[in-house]
Amino acid sequence: MAREIGVSAEGLRNWVKQDTIDRGQGAPGELTTAEREELRRLRRLAAEQAETTEVLRKAAVFFAKESDR
Repeated sequence: MAREIGVSAEGLRNWVKQDTIDRGQGAPGELTTAEREELRRLRRLAAEQAETTEVLRKAAVFFAKESDR
């Protein structure tokens, strides 16, 4: 079947497995496609927030030094 649709057997197997999970029939703890996308989005947001926090920390140190002059 995989050859007929132009994908590898492993790729087709992964699609079938993910479809099973998405339909709520996967093993406990396996993430649905929507959950994976949400996790990706939240990790990206956490990284952006960490970067913002670091910039603000550096700015606070800079301005603290400037105010001591």
